[in-house]
Amino acid sequence: MTDAVSGTYIVVEAECLTRELPGEVTVTLVRDASLTIRRGEFVAITGASGSGKSSLLYLLGLLDRPTSGTVRLRGEDTASLDDDALAALRLAELGFVFQFHFLLPEFTVAENVMLPMQRLGQLPDADIEARALDLLDSLGLADQAKKLPRQLSGGQSQRVAIARALANDPLLILADEPTGNLDSAASANVRTILKDLAHAYGRAVAVVTHDRDFAAAADRVIVMSDGRIVREA
Repeated sequence: MTDAVSGTYIVVEAECLTRELPGEVTVTLVRDASLTIRRGEFVAITGASGSGKSSLLYLLGLLDRPTSGTVRLRGEDTASLDDDALAALRLAELGFVFQFHFLLPEFTVAENVMLPMQRLGQLPDADIEARALDLLDSLGLADQAKKLPRQLSGGQSQRVAIARALANDPLLILADEPTGNLDSAASANVRTILKDLAHAYGRAVAVVTHDRDFAAAADRVIVMSDGRIVREA
């Protein structure tokens, strides 16, 4: 889908998203949020704790369903897809990086990166291993491929998580506080990697962050408050 105004390819588009948790008192996590993220764009989503940042990201990443509103991925309305179809779409089209890297401790670094490709099942085993090693090499981790996650630093672990997110060559990468547990040097490294994925490799990258330096490096900053998008800059 191409934006008629800018001429750039729209990867994900949200229209009037609302997410509510029903109960004795209804809790609204996201309220009437609309936005687009384009190919090659590095977007930061910021706001105070509890403002709805992560909830919005989970809706964009099809990890949660909106109470109302629409998420379109590459122009496809995802509302009618069942859970299996959403899971398949996430696996093939989206890459996720979280504050905690969630590497499987019993598998080597390379095996962790291979897992999404094995689940997708579109490549032979030799090509899966070769791609995993290439991704690790591109992130400066070639010498860590046979190690277990417990043998890595926090920054290394997060770079492995980025390699895993890239395994199936997604166009959209979603990151939730990816530098929250890292020191300043490792944070800067992760920030540079994610920005390069957008600018040099044409991915759409959206990052929830409290890090002012991270937000300052973004092409666009979306500010949330009380579940609403209150400002874009």
